[in-house]
Amino acid sequence: MTSVAGRRTALNSAPGGRQTRRSRRALWHLAATVVIWGTSLFVVALWVSGAGVQALVGFDAEMLNSLGRLTGLVSANLLLYQVLLMARVPLFERGFGRDDITRMHRLVGFWSFWLLVAHIVLLVLGYAAQAAINPFVQLWQFVWDYPGMLLATAGTGLLVMVVVTSIRRARRRLRYESWHLLHLYGYLGVGLAIPHMLWTGADFVQNPAATFYWWTLWAIVAASVLVFRVGLPLWRSLRHGVRVVSVVPDGRNGVSVRMRGRGLERLDARAGQFFVWRFLDGPGWTRGHPYSLASAPIGDEFVISAKIVGDGTKHLTRLRPGIRVLFEGPYGTMTGDVRSTRKLLMIGAGAGVAPLTALLASEAYAPGDAVLITRDHDDADGMRLDEISRLITTRRLRHYLLNGPRDRTRATWLPASHAAWAGPDLLRRLAPDLEDYDVFLCGPAPWMDAVKADLIGAGVPDRRIHSEAFAV
Repeated sequence: MTSVAGRRTALNSAPGGRQTRRSRRALWHLAATVVIWGTSLFVVALWVSGAGVQALVGFDAEMLNSLGRLTGLVSANLLLYQVLLMARVPLFERGFGRDDITRMHRLVGFWSFWLLVAHIVLLVLGYAAQAAINPFVQLWQFVWDYPGMLLATAGTGLLVMVVVTSIRRARRRLRYESWHLLHLYGYLGVGLAIPHMLWTGADFVQNPAATFYWWTLWAIVAASVLVFRVGLPLWRSLRHGVRVVSVVPDGRNGVSVRMRGRGLERLDARAGQFFVWRFLDGPGWTRGHPYSLASAPIGDEFVISAKIVGDGTKHLTRLRPGIRVLFEGPYGTMTGDVRSTRKLLMIGAGAGVAPLTALLASEAYAPGDAVLITRDHDDADGMRLDEISRLITTRRLRHYLLNGPRDRTRATWLPASHAAWAGPDLLRRLAPDLEDYDVFLCGPAPWMDAVKADLIGAGVPDRRIHSEAFAV
């Protein structure tokens, strides 16, 4: 009889199976791209049909108003897509992957905000020029005399708060839990902005096609949040009944949590993917945290590992066996499906080693054809060491440790002990036949950026460098 692990390894090693899954992913990507661009072009077409282009030739108040309408339409569309992208909709999850979605969410959010600012400034200047009044007087009239504008002002204030706290410098000063709570106010900001569109926006209510489009998009966004962020995760969690089995230390500053449930194989989770977890053990359970699978998913058991760096990870150390778990997922495309070569180069920092060891345990490769490079501040901080030792013994994994304090004199992913090395040269030394490898990265985003730059400098094509980031 073939074991579950054996079946999964055989599946992962079959080129035909990987090719089929890559083809499906390409189709999902095409469909998601068509939806994004198709709807965006439709919004611009609404503006054109409303004589938007003709109004640009006058270089007068009407031009300002027309540009104000266009920036408002595009901003509203992007704002709703910003919510939709993070609603865990299968179309976008499968089409783009979590890493691309995270980057798109951040990019779309900032573009939507600045277009919103342009929308307000252009309309204030345009209306003030038409009425021959002071722009500040016109702004005051907008807020107090136009239907829905008080709500829109409050919504804009909430969106400003979300944008400010999402700037990387401000984001680093906030606890994850605080930032996450503030970020949720973006939903309220979107909701407060909608009424003024319906009551005062000519592009929203005077054109039947526009009315149908906006109502449909808003309904889809609201339904997606309710279904994919609330309903589906709750139903799956109740169906599979996942509970904590054990909690053990993983290195000096890490922890591993083993969970078991019913029929987890039906989730079709794959090594390299992650879930968003909520542990029902008291206050704070509503805050979900993304953790990757630390072991290849086999049977009805999942394992996660995390470095203890904040309240969320400290909470893991206090879990007790039997605690019920709510989960969302699986998510992510950093799986064996993206491989195109026969060798594997894994580069991980801190808890980033967890999904890499899961991939190493589940993927097919010849003895000695896999290299793992790990980076920690200290040798005692290393995680998943037992699993790494097993892979070294059973599959001849080549493991290199690059531990120690980082080099503060330059931006590099290497420790100070290797300051004399150029990153590309060291990579070629550890994996001489670098052209034969697919590379998987996992660690802090700035660290991964530095590793990726050196990999490209060493001649590795971008298409063979695979990573995913959780942070927005």
